Amino acid sequence: MSEAKLTIGIIGGAGKEGGGLARRWAAAGHRVMIGSRAVDRAAEAAETLNAELGVGDVRGDANLAVAEAADIVVLAVPYSAQQETALAIAPALQGKVLIDVTAPLKPPKVGTVQLPPGGSAVAALGALLGPGVTVVAAFQNISAHHLNDLGHAMDCDVLVASDDEAAAQRVIGLVADAGMRGWHVGPLANSAAAEALTSIMIQLNRRYKLDGAGIRITGAPRA
Repeated sequence: MSEAKLTIGIIGGAGKEGGGLARRWAAAGHRVMIGSRAVDRAAEAAETLNAELGVGDVRGDANLAVAEAADIVVLAVPYSAQQETALAIAPALQGKVLIDVTAPLKPPKVGTVQLPPGGSAVAALGALLGPGVTVVAAFQNISAHHLNDLGHAMDCDVLVASDDEAAAQRVIGLVADAGMRGWHVGPLANSAAAEALTSIMIQLNRRYKLDGAGIRITGAPRA
């Protein structure tokens, strides 16, 4: 594992992307908490993971309770709910690392790049939350379908953007625990590139009938 066993709170952990990360980190031995506005839905998702993985420490609760109890918080909700959800739990995020997987997808044109003013949706959230929360962008370009299939080897890399080097390296360790390779690509503003790539990946999947297109960084030896 990347470090000592962590309590990872996943806001939106009952969804596909958040659920896939929950599944992978629970399988790697971390304590996982699933947050949702609907406590019953969070509890049901936790119960399903406990039964599937043969563990007993995946828990479900309301978003605020999860953020308060977690060592690291992950925000995995649709773009339309990103800021509202994060601001609602902001007091519990102070002094913590928040991993934001948001890509600014705007239905119905999710295959068209639609970055917000200023470039990065994640950087915009970081500015709203202020310096008390260390925001790291990651996992925007990862197939939720593949994340949820523990038998699938993740043949893709993860771009990690953050203004905090130590936080970025901590998240890269969690990327490894989820079965992938992470790369620190610079400041949080650079998340705009990964956010834009999400729409590109959707286009590739549709046009070429691909099963979850991903990215790989070439030029470095692979384990």
